[in-house]
Parts: sequence; C-alpha cells; structure tokens
Amino acid sequence: MKKRRKRAGEKSFGWLLIAVFACFLLILAEEQGVFDRYSRPESSDSARPSAAAETEPPEELEVYFLDVGQGDSELIRIPDGDGVFCALIDTGEYEYADRLTDALRSLGVERIDALICSHPHTDHMGCMARIVQRFDIGTVYMPRIPDDQVPTTSAYEALLNALEKKKLTAVPLRSGTEISCPEGAEFHVLAPEADDVWEGMNNYSGVIRLIYGDTSFLFTGDAEKQSESKILKGEYSVEADVLKCGHHGSRTSTSAKFLKAVDPEYAVISCGKDNSYGHPHEETLEKLNMLGTSIYRTDTDKTVLARSDGMWITFTTGLTLMEEE
Repeated sequence: MKKRRKRAGEKSFGWLLIAVFACFLLILAEEQGVFDRYSRPESSDSARPSAAAETEPPEELEVYFLDVGQGDSELIRIPDGDGVFCALIDTGEYEYADRLTDALRSLGVERIDALICSHPHTDHMGCMARIVQRFDIGTVYMPRIPDDQVPTTSAYEALLNALEKKKLTAVPLRSGTEISCPEGAEFHVLAPEADDVWEGMNNYSGVIRLIYGDTSFLFTGDAEKQSESKILKGEYSVEADVLKCGHHGSRTSTSAKFLKAVDPEYAVISCGKDNSYGHPHEETLEKLNMLGTSIYRTDTDKTVLARSDGMWITFTTGLTLMEEE
C-alpha cells in the first residue's frame, strides 16, 4: 500500500501547531515563575490555612509582612535542616500582642531565634515585652540610644524588664553587627553607626539586608532620608529585590537616590487603613511607580507573604493571620 502523500502545506501546518503549543507552554511556565526570577504575584483571599500545613518546616525562605495596622512587624522563617530559624523584626503596638502571639503559634513558632527591635517606637515594639514573655527567645538585638534620648514609655520599660527577668542581654544593633543564621542566608546590618547621634528616633532604626541565595530583602524600620544618605556613603551594598519601605511609606523616607540604589523589583509598605498620617504618601508611591516597582500594602493586602527558593520570589496576599477571632 502506498503511503499517503502529505498535502501541500500540511507539513508547515503541523509545525505551526507545534509552535503554538510551545508558546502555550512558555506562557504557562512564565505564569508559574519558571523562566522569570520574579514570578507574577499570587493573591489569596481564602481563610487561614490548616494548622497542620502551617506548622510544617518551610522548604524555602518565608518572609511575612504582618498586618499590625499603623505599625511594623516582619517574621522571617529560614529553612535549617529539618527545622526552621525564626527571626522577628518588630511587633507593632501593644494591642496586637494576642493576635501576634496566635499568628506565630499558628505558624508553628515556639522559639524566636533572633528578636530584632528596629527602634524603640511603640508602633514597632509596643507588644515586644509580651512576645519575650510568651516565647523561647534566642538573641535580642536593639539599637543603642544616647542616654539623653532613651525613651521613658511604659512599653520600652516593660521590654527591658521582660529581658531582665529572662536574663537576656540585648546585642547592640548597628552596622557590622553579626546576626547568626543558617547556612545559605546572611544578615547584613547597614545602620545605624555606633557613634550616630540623630535628632529624631527614626534614624536610629536598624537597617538590615537579608541575602538568601541570589535573592535579597531590605528592612529599613523608620529610617529617614538622613540615614539613607549616610548608608549610601558607606561600603555596604543596598541593592535588594524586595524593599520594606521606611516609615510606612512616608515622604520622609525612600529618597529618590536611595531608591535608585536599592532598585527593588517589589516594595512592601506596612501601614494602617485610613491612618491619620496619610501613609503611604503620594510622593513615595509616585517614585516607586516611576521605577516600575510592584507595590504591596498591608492596609489593602492584609498580611503579605514573600517566598524565595534562592532564585525565584513569589508573593501571596490577603492572609488573615492577624485578624481577631
């Protein structure tokens, strides 16, 4: 029997089908973040995951930008063999003590290996004393404040008392401070300098760069333009894929020069819904938009989760970890 001869154009049509199918696979792979280092953001408005799923050790770096209203709090979970290394930067105001405690426990946190107070303003450490009381704590890091500027707030004094009762001594948080963490990750403290004297408390904020594989995150507390300028004059790299914007997206931070040096693909702004400060300010949003940076906000996106496997970064929004029962 003779073989059927291909009709004119049949071969090219077959190749066309293959090409179309290949394009479909490329588009699908891009959607899943396979070919792009920064995969498209994922959005989740679903209820809290099951406790069993939450307590499993992560297989990749997880950074939770927790929704603590007009405040700051970030939980960093770094894979460490069969376990996990937990670092907590700030806690938000006192009113979030129970919600933050429940959120941490729902994620299986029993020990906080590195507890970091970026600076002693209550919207950043208002319930930190409660966290010290309720969890096993490894090392505590806090910036040293000149004696004549040491806060006298009840939250700050409660934190000092809680540390004393657990016989914990805070390590000075300043440029060059070493924060131990599992192999494959690095913390670099960029500011403040040991001899810094600032007029306001915000510029004493610890500015910390986290490197995980080929990805990086920059946490800036409430550091303002003066601190940013000094950092840029130093020897440290500030480039980061994800920037936690300083001072809740205020115009006093995230200067154009600093933003250009960081060159983030993503920015996260921690602020409260309809807050009285007008955060984030339009000037900050405009600068981020001009750079083409994707913006996440806890006032609109609730708790935001960034995951990194050392090469790719993915985002999930709408997490309800901090909602009241």
